[in-house]
Amino acid sequence: MSDTAVAEAGLDADRERRGFTRATVVNVVGNAVKIVVEAAAGLAFGSVALLADAAHSVADLVASVVVLVWGRSVYDDPDETHPHGHQRVEPLAALFVGSVIVLLGLNLLYESALGLIEGPSVDFSPLLVGSLVFAMADMYLVYWYTVRVNTTVGSSALDALAIDCRNDIYTSIAALAGVIGVFFGYPVLDALAGGLVSLLVVYQGVEIGRENVSYLIGAAPSDEQCRAVADVLRSHSAVSGVHDLVVFYDGTDLEVEAHVEVDGELTLIEAHDIETDLVTSLRDLEDVGDVHLHLDPAGIGEWKDATEE
Repeated sequence: MSDTAVAEAGLDADRERRGFTRATVVNVVGNAVKIVVEAAAGLAFGSVALLADAAHSVADLVASVVVLVWGRSVYDDPDETHPHGHQRVEPLAALFVGSVIVLLGLNLLYESALGLIEGPSVDFSPLLVGSLVFAMADMYLVYWYTVRVNTTVGSSALDALAIDCRNDIYTSIAALAGVIGVFFGYPVLDALAGGLVSLLVVYQGVEIGRENVSYLIGAAPSDEQCRAVADVLRSHSAVSGVHDLVVFYDGTDLEVEAHVEVDGELTLIEAHDIETDLVTSLRDLEDVGDVHLHLDPAGIGEWKDATEE
């Protein structure tokens, strides 16, 4: 890679790191403001639904802080202790987000059930509605900004935070339905809304965790992504065959390992140039990081047809 290309790559990484930091800071501030507004209204008027929604945002706030402090290390250069870089830190941070959300959701579900058993004690106030409308507007703005930044950053941790913001809007709508129920003389709807919010929170956390566990354990990508890698290798004019192709996640990046058959009479320089072309083409694919190719002389019987792999 030329010095110019290295410099451009460094600038891109720096821009992505700054964007990542800005988006996580916006998430931290947005969740903090939402917590203060909803908790104040919920405590003042005894609304379980608002307290549940505010408590959900406590988990969001913790998750945002963790992503801000921890997740940025994914942009650090490889070092002696992490020679392949820090790609796995990002899904690890996202997994933490999912775990915290699940635990809090289960606790909220318990509190909602307790409210149904003991009977709700909530007083209606227009401030309850106003705080929820504010919370929805707040989360929409944070969601919009996070998604906008992540179109260039491509972070799974930011994606998890964006999904969380979007789901916050849904949980606030559920809480609003409970508050409206109080207004019409059905205070039990407040506790029911709190229970629904809790279930949505648990589901959200499980989905975030499931996705990021696959990144951490080195799972295979989709069949479409695997075919795209194989097509790049087989489309090169100097390649006679491909075997022992393995594509798997290393953090959020894809790692590719393969044996590629070429003419056994090639000079070392010619073989090196072919390998460089293949590695460059693969790294141009979305999400592909490290590529490890082994060149074999064609005709020694190691190549397998795609239908036999």
